[in-house]
Amino acid sequence: MFGLFKKDKAVTLTSPLTGKVLDLSKVPDEVFSNKMVGDGVAIEPTDGVLVSPVKGTIKQIFPTKHAVGIETDEGVEILMHIGINTVELSGEGFEKLAEVGSKVKVGDKLIKFDLDYIEENATSIITPILITNMDDIKGIDRLSDGEVKLGENELLKVKL
Repeated sequence: MFGLFKKDKAVTLTSPLTGKVLDLSKVPDEVFSNKMVGDGVAIEPTDGVLVSPVKGTIKQIFPTKHAVGIETDEGVEILMHIGINTVELSGEGFEKLAEVGSKVKVGDKLIKFDLDYIEENATSIITPILITNMDDIKGIDRLSDGEVKLGENELLKVKL
């Protein structure tokens, strides 16, 4: 049956932060570095703004404002966790710029955070960007290394 090839679907994530791309193995927390929550990359931010990496719907913003979950229209579930052990800051140093249930597009601002405060009061500023529904995913390709700018550089390609 020629011509009936099913085109593979994929979702591309644009960088949600400005900073340096790191492998998850560099995250100083075993839950993330051992991919217990999901697979992806981490970014060491140099600026205190987190934006949406995709078009989708905000499914979760933690009460402590340190993490955001987004689901794309294609069903890819993304978790962005600003820093390590930042839940212990109880929201201090974070400002929520979006609401759960909101439709977002690439580059929409989600969270503003005080980088200096987090660096001084949390374990690390390194921010995991994870695909949490890996059972539904065929694979992930990393598209960027080194320095990235929020809303500009393609970060990951998630194959469905």
